Amino acid sequence: MTELSKAYNSAETEDRIYKLWMESGAFAPQGDGEPYTVMIAPPNITGSLHMGHALENTISDILVRYHRMKGFRTLWVPGVDHAGISAQSKVEKELSKQGIKKQDIGREAFVKKVEEWKEQYGHIILDQLKKLGFSFDWSKTAYTMDPAYKEEVKKAFLHYKEKGWIYKGKRIINWSVKDQTSLSDLEIYYQEQKDTLYYLNYGPITVATTRPETMLGDTAVAIHPSDERYKNLIGTKITLPITGREIPIIADHAVEKEFGTGAVKVTPAHDFLDFEIGQRNNLEQIEVINKFGKVVEGFGKFSGLKILDARKAVIEELEKLNVIEKTEKYTHNVAYGERCQTVIEPLLSEQWFLKMDELAKKAIKAIEADEVHYHPERWKDVALTWLRNIRDWNISRQIWWGHPVPIEGETDVLDTWFSSALWPMAALPKESYPTQMITSARDIIHLWITRMIFSGLEFRGEVPFKDVIIHGTVLTKDGKRMSKSLGTGVDPLELIEKYGADATRFGLIYQSIGGQQDIKYGEEFILTGKKFANKLWNISRYIIGKNQNGNIKNQNDEEIVSKIHTIEEQTTKHIQNYEFGEALHLLYDFIWHEYADKYIESTKDKSDSETFSTLIFTFSTLLKLLHPFMPFVTEEIWGKLPSWEGKKLLILESWPSSSSS
Repeated sequence: MTELSKAYNSAETEDRIYKLWMESGAFAPQGDGEPYTVMIAPPNITGSLHMGHALENTISDILVRYHRMKGFRTLWVPGVDHAGISAQSKVEKELSKQGIKKQDIGREAFVKKVEEWKEQYGHIILDQLKKLGFSFDWSKTAYTMDPAYKEEVKKAFLHYKEKGWIYKGKRIINWSVKDQTSLSDLEIYYQEQKDTLYYLNYGPITVATTRPETMLGDTAVAIHPSDERYKNLIGTKITLPITGREIPIIADHAVEKEFGTGAVKVTPAHDFLDFEIGQRNNLEQIEVINKFGKVVEGFGKFSGLKILDARKAVIEELEKLNVIEKTEKYTHNVAYGERCQTVIEPLLSEQWFLKMDELAKKAIKAIEADEVHYHPERWKDVALTWLRNIRDWNISRQIWWGHPVPIEGETDVLDTWFSSALWPMAALPKESYPTQMITSARDIIHLWITRMIFSGLEFRGEVPFKDVIIHGTVLTKDGKRMSKSLGTGVDPLELIEKYGADATRFGLIYQSIGGQQDIKYGEEFILTGKKFANKLWNISRYIIGKNQNGNIKNQNDEEIVSKIHTIEEQTTKHIQNYEFGEALHLLYDFIWHEYADKYIESTKDKSDSETFSTLIFTFSTLLKLLHPFMPFVTEEIWGKLPSWEGKKLLILESWPSSSSS
C-alpha cells in the first residue's frame, strides 16, 4: 500500500490516468457480452469544446462506463463533421488575411486548402474531449468526409433519385447573402425586432407591410374569403403604384383578417406564404432582390440598390405619390442565419429538394410504435408534430466545401445535415447497427435526430437507436444562452484547469435533475465537485492508514453493508432510467453524510482486520458506483488500495454484483 499525499491533485493525476486507460486498451470493446454501441454527436471540425459538449458527452460516458462494467461489449465511436458552411467560412477568413479570395485560386485549390486546414486543426476538439475523460474507442474515429463515408452519401442521394423523391425546382428558400448559399428552415432562428409597419394605399384597398421595397414585385392583393369588408372587390383589379402594373384582388384562406387591414400584398418571389398563395392562384413570380441582396435590373433607379437603400428610395417615391396612409411601430420576429448571424432573405432559387411524405410516414409509424423511446417523453410529441407538418427538404447548398451533388455538371454540394443524417450507418460497420442510445441537445432534434430515424428506416430497415436522450441546455446564471462573442460563454477547459475534470463533470450532472430542460450554470457546483473529490481522497487516506491485513470478503458490520447494497440498487435504477443527477445526488449525500460522517467515525477506535476488510469492501463498492461520474479520482484511489486476487483497473472492473440486472 502507498501513502497518499494530503490532498488530491487533479492536475497531476488526470493526464497520467487517461494515458493508462489508452495504453491498457480499456476503451476497445471487451469480452463477448451483448453489444452496447453509442455514437458521438460529431462536433464540427471548426469547433472547440463548450459546456454543451461537456454535458452531452458526460452523459454518454456515464452510460458507456456503466455498461462496460456490467459486462456489455461496449463501443463508443468518436468522430467529427466536415461542417460545410462553417469550415468554408473559417478558411475564407484565413485566406482574406493574405488578401486572397477563394475565387482567386479556384474551387479545386480552395477545397485542398480546407482539407489542409482540417489536418492541422480538425483534431483539436477531439483532443479537448480527452481532457474530460471520455472513453471513446479512438481507433474507430469517423469523419464525414472519409472516402467510405463519401460513398455512402453518394449512394443515398442516388437511391432517393431513383425512387423519384429527389427533384430540382425553383422555389422560395432561405438565402444567406453573407454566405451565398441556401439554408434549411432548421438552420435559422428568429429574433424579435422593432420595425415600421407601412400602410400603402392601393386605390380601393390598403395593405400593410414592413418591407415596402418588395412591392415592386407584387402580383396580387389577397383577402380572406369570409372578410365581408372586401367581398365586393374580389376579382377586380388595381394599378400597382410606381410600376403602373395591373394586379388582381384575390381571396385566399391563408390571409389573417386581424393583421394590418386584413388585406395583404402578395409577392410570390420573396415570401414563403406569398409563394404558396401564388401557387394556388397561378400568380406571376417577379423577382426584385437578387442573391447579392440588391434590386435586380429592370426597376429603373432602384436597380442595383442594396435592400435597405432600396427600401428608403421606394418609401420616398411612395411619399411623393401620396400612397403611404400612415405608419406605426411594429415588433415582429425576423429570420437570422445561425452561422452567418445576418438577416435571411426569402428568394426564389433553383435547388435540389427531397420529398418528405413517404420518409415522414415511416418515421411517424416507428415513433408511434415506440421503436424509439424519448427521454424526457414529451419530445416524442415534438418529433411527431414536426414530422406531420414537414415540408420538402432543400438539400443543396451553393458552397464549395462538402459532398458534391452527384449529378454531372452540378456545382452545388449537399446540405451538411444530409450527410450527418447517415451517421450511424456510414460511420459504423453494418454488424454494429443499430446503436442503443443517442444523446443530443433539443436544438437539433429535427435537424439531426429525426433525420437519422427516417434515414435508418429507409437504408437499414430499422431505427438507428433505441433511446433518445434530450439533455438540458447549459445557460448563464441569469438564464440566458451562453455566447462567446458576448463574453458570457464558459470554457470547460478553464474549469478543468482550475478544478479538475471530475469536478467539472460533477457540477454539470449534479444540476441535471428532475428531467429539467435547462441548467443555469453555477461555478459553485463545480467547486462542490472538487471538494467531493478531496473528500474521497481523505476517506482513502484514512482507510489505507488502517493498514491491516484482511480478506475483502469478510465484513463484520451488517448494517453498513446492507446500506451499501441499497445504494447499489438505487444507483443502478437511476442510471437505467437516465436519472443521472438523481444518482449523483444519492451517492454524494450517502458518501459524505452517512458513510464518512457516521460510519467512518464509528471505526476510528477499531483496528481489527475485519473492520479494515469492511472498510475496503464498502469503499471499493462506492468507488465502482461513482466511477462513471468521476472516473479519474476513483481510478487513482482504486490503484492505491491494497491488491487482491483478480483486481484490475477500475474501468474494467465489474459493476457491484448485488445490484439488479
